[in-house]
Amino acid sequence: MRKYLVLPVMAFFASFLLSACDNSAKSNNDTANETTETQTIVVGLDDDFPPMGFRDENNNLVGFDIDLAREAAKRANLNIEFKPIDWSAKEAELNSGRVDALWNGLTITDYRKENILFSDPYMINHQIIVVSPDSGIKSKADLAGKIVGLQNGSSALDAVNADPIHESFSELHQYADNVTALLDLANGRLDAVVVDGVVGHYYVAKKPDDYVVLEDNFGEEQYGVGFKKDNAELQQKIQQALNSMMTDGTAAQISEKWFGTDVTK
Repeated sequence: MRKYLVLPVMAFFASFLLSACDNSAKSNNDTANETTETQTIVVGLDDDFPPMGFRDENNNLVGFDIDLAREAAKRANLNIEFKPIDWSAKEAELNSGRVDALWNGLTITDYRKENILFSDPYMINHQIIVVSPDSGIKSKADLAGKIVGLQNGSSALDAVNADPIHESFSELHQYADNVTALLDLANGRLDAVVVDGVVGHYYVAKKPDDYVVLEDNFGEEQYGVGFKKDNAELQQKIQQALNSMMTDGTAAQISEKWFGTDVTK
């Protein structure tokens, strides 16, 4: 009788052990999949800021910062999603967690450093003054009594407010985007526009008969990628990727594509 009971018992324990091993293997595989799953980061941007980030004729997001961010994310083993935001509310978008990074011609300033963790600067820019060819405006001092336009929430606004000349303006108009400000300049509703050099030169090159860039400007600035203050891990990943892109010439190639020269730092 004992002889006949042995086989069923042994078969039961063998089946139990195989099942346990199988479940253990599945558990280990699930854990491995969870740990190797690629992180997705959301990048906030102004999608009307050519050539840094804007919509092409097919409504696709393109631009210098778009190409730079995609390559950096690839090297950091990150998926990337771009989210157009109200640029004047960029810090709120970042600190609320709705975006993980700000990457769109973001100027590094001491004031912004209080709320934003920046990457190292990756390019240098100037806040330039764009006027009409027949305006008679030759220098920053000539803006006294003039109507000046710029983008709301931009570094142009910070630069202008930091210069005493702004108190002599007849009016200062703030726009949702630089494109509208430049259109108003071309149509005679403004006397001058203060704008990021990368944007201003891009549009002046497209319509050289409509715009002139003055030699005077509202100062030099550096562009960086912005992160939440407590997200040093992501900042370090992106910084390492940018460093490698600077070293191997990839950043310079992307710059040549959009500016015809290397503007990277």
